Formats: sequence, structure tokens, C-alpha cells
Amino acid sequence: MRKISVLAAFLAVAVLAGTALASQSVKAYTTLEEPLAKALFDRFTADTGIAVEWVRLSSGEAVARMEAEKANPQASVWVGGVGTLHIDAKAKGLTAPYRSRVAKNVSPKHRDADDYWIGLYVGPIAFAMNTERAKDLGLSMPTSWADMIKPEYKGYIRMANPSTSGTAYNVITNVIRIFGGEEQGFEYLAALNANIDQYTKSGSAPGKNCAIGEIPIAIGYLHDMIRLKEQGAPIEIAVPSDGTGFETASMSMVKNGPNPVEGKKLYDWVLGKTAQDIVAQWYVIPLSEEAEAPKTGFSLATMVLVDQDDQWDAANKARLVERWNKEIPGNK
Repeated sequence: MRKISVLAAFLAVAVLAGTALASQSVKAYTTLEEPLAKALFDRFTADTGIAVEWVRLSSGEAVARMEAEKANPQASVWVGGVGTLHIDAKAKGLTAPYRSRVAKNVSPKHRDADDYWIGLYVGPIAFAMNTERAKDLGLSMPTSWADMIKPEYKGYIRMANPSTSGTAYNVITNVIRIFGGEEQGFEYLAALNANIDQYTKSGSAPGKNCAIGEIPIAIGYLHDMIRLKEQGAPIEIAVPSDGTGFETASMSMVKNGPNPVEGKKLYDWVLGKTAQDIVAQWYVIPLSEEAEAPKTGFSLATMVLVDQDDQWDAANKARLVERWNKEIPGNK
């Protein structure tokens, strides 16, 4: 009888230990580029022993995935992605509030008043041009939105699709403000469409295509383009002189996600100094007081920034994207 009792106790301990080990993981969706996400999550695992099972999605895909999984969430945290879509996810009841002990390091203007999302970094919209392709084609560097609709760029520009990309939706709201209203903005988008060769699913794809010479000119985020140039791509970069918008890359907890304890640990860690030092290496402008802004040659102080309103952008996203789908892509 004693042997049976000892065996039962041993098995019980083994089961509990196995359960504990199995729980030392967290599932995340991320809109960070794959190498950046891997470096960040690998360091988290090294520091905490908690494995991160992550899937890379564009901002629009992340919201769509969470909406499809609302009855049975498959991830606990969404790391990265434009702030407007984190606001959209909150409005759709897809995310949950969490007051992180590290949130105080981010200014209140860059985090949700109800603690549903928090900003990680800012990234302005910029243009990239492959200098080798441009030389062959006799193209000069466009430095403004006005330049981008000139006839000589017809078929030579690539950007993402706002149906799937938060980057591209940022372009829509950007030009609406620069050109003085929605009607004027859509007139501009129709003119720009004549020069677009294709719309990609991901906001970072056009820059990568430009870097390898597949397309001469790309619209995307400044930090993605600086990183490509630092990696040796023959590209020139310009921030539009007539105004630029920016993303506030953010983070949210998924409502009713699995392993919430580990999810909150990941959330806290991303806001801490170790992670913020990693983020600062991405050529972005970190929002945490823990991080130092990198020296990239570009400064917000020298840019013409639009008066961005992420709350308005989020509230009007479905309507504006629907209008874009109806009016723009087929308008060649």
C-alpha cells in the first residue's frame, strides 16, 4: 500500500511539474519585421525562460485574425502595428486593459487612457528610391507628395494596400490632411494611383522591393528604409517636404488570450530597459524614457508633421478604406 501511495504521489508531482513547464510559453501576434521580432522574443526567452510562439502579420491582418478568433483567442499579446488599428481592436472588443507597472515611462499622450494599448515607437512616412534603377531610367529623387504624381513616375512607384496595411492607411489620412480635406485627398490618391505599379499586402514590402531594384520608388516608413540602406541597399531616402504622417507602433493584450500571466510578463518586459535598448537599434524613435533615440540623420524637429489624430483615423478607417477600394485601385 505504501509503495502505491509513493508512486501516486510521484505521478502527481510529475503531472504538476509537466503542467508548470507547459505553461511557460506565450503566444503572440507581431507586426514587427521577422528578424526584429525574433531578436526581441529570443532575448525575452533568454531572460525569463518563457518561450514565445509568434506569428508575423500586417496590422490589418492582425485585427482580422483576432476578430475571426474572438470566440476562441489564440494569442495573448499583439506587439507592434500602427496605433490606429490598436484603437480599432479596442473598439471591436478584441483587446483587454492592462495597467503595466512600466507604463509610466511612456507619455500619457502615447498610451490609451483606459490602458488598452501603449505606444512603443514613432515612425514617419518617407520615400525611398533605388539610385541604380533611377540612374538607368533618368529619374530624380521625389521629395514631396506633389512630386509623386508627376508623369515621369508613371508605373515606377509601389505602396501597400490600406485594406491590409496600417502603413498604407496612414498614407490616406496623411494626404487628406496635407491637401486640405477628404475630397482633395482622394483626388490626390487617384492621381497617385496612375503612377502606382502595384499595391502590396505588407507596408514594408515596397521598401524591400525597391532595395533589390524591382521597383525604382517606394512609399513606407522611414525606419524600414534606413535599415535597408544600412544593410547596403543602393537607396536614397526623403521625408516628404510638404508634410508627413507617422505611425505610433503600439502593443495590446488580447482579450481572453491564453496564458495571460505569461502574456503580461512579456508586455512588461517589452516596455522595460532591456527591450527598449533593442528597439532603439531599429532606427525608430522610441517613446519610452528608458531608451535613447538613435542617430539616423533624421529628426522630428526638422520634419513638417501633419496634425495627426489617431482617434479620428481609427473611427473613420472602415469608411475610408471602403471608399479607397471603390474609387482608387481600378482607376488606372
